[in-house]
Amino acid sequence: MARPGTVAAVTSSAELLARARALAEAPGRAVLGIAGAPGAGKTTLAEWLVAELAADPPPGQTASWVAHVPMDGFHLADVALRRLGRLERKGAPDTFDAAGFAALLGRLRSELSATVYAPAFERHLEQPLAGALAVAPECRLVVSEGNYLLLDDPAWAGVRALLDEVWFVTVDDDLRRDRLVARHVQFGKAATDAVAWVAATDEPNARLVAPGAAGADVVVPSSVVPAPR
Repeated sequence: MARPGTVAAVTSSAELLARARALAEAPGRAVLGIAGAPGAGKTTLAEWLVAELAADPPPGQTASWVAHVPMDGFHLADVALRRLGRLERKGAPDTFDAAGFAALLGRLRSELSATVYAPAFERHLEQPLAGALAVAPECRLVVSEGNYLLLDDPAWAGVRALLDEVWFVTVDDDLRRDRLVARHVQFGKAATDAVAWVAATDEPNARLVAPGAAGADVVVPSSVVPAPR
């Protein structure tokens, strides 16, 4: 498993595909992490990467040789956040089950003979869904993405050690904030509420995430991330 060192930069999506394929050449199952601030484009990159790799599997493999398992499935449910008094900070580091996420990463690395089920996050419900994602035994590369893969915090410290490589997506802050406002509106917030949520919740989280770029293996500028299809 990789450890933080010199941070590489990429200039094309082809480089990213080649780098991801190289990770999967080692025996066993590799886990690639994609980190970045809220709205940076992590999910767009992960979904594109998995789709491209699934469409062109290695000889003898099928599309299930690669899987997408986002960190967002480990959001605490609203009922738990309400009980903890954290509902108004949903999305902050302590509103996730970090230990549960690390435990799943450990299972993904070690349990290679049976299907491993993982939770997903349903955007329309704004709630996690247990067992929604399946990682087949033949999977050789898992792509995970989330804000806090490189967070310097004891609760998240175990995550980095379970990732073979971590990429950090960067983007212009104004564009990132515009994306976040649009996303919140798309999933039900009024425009004024969306702007307020970004300022009060998403931006503090973005500031927490930013130092993690120094611990990444690769920095991915948003210009390299293909647009959603």
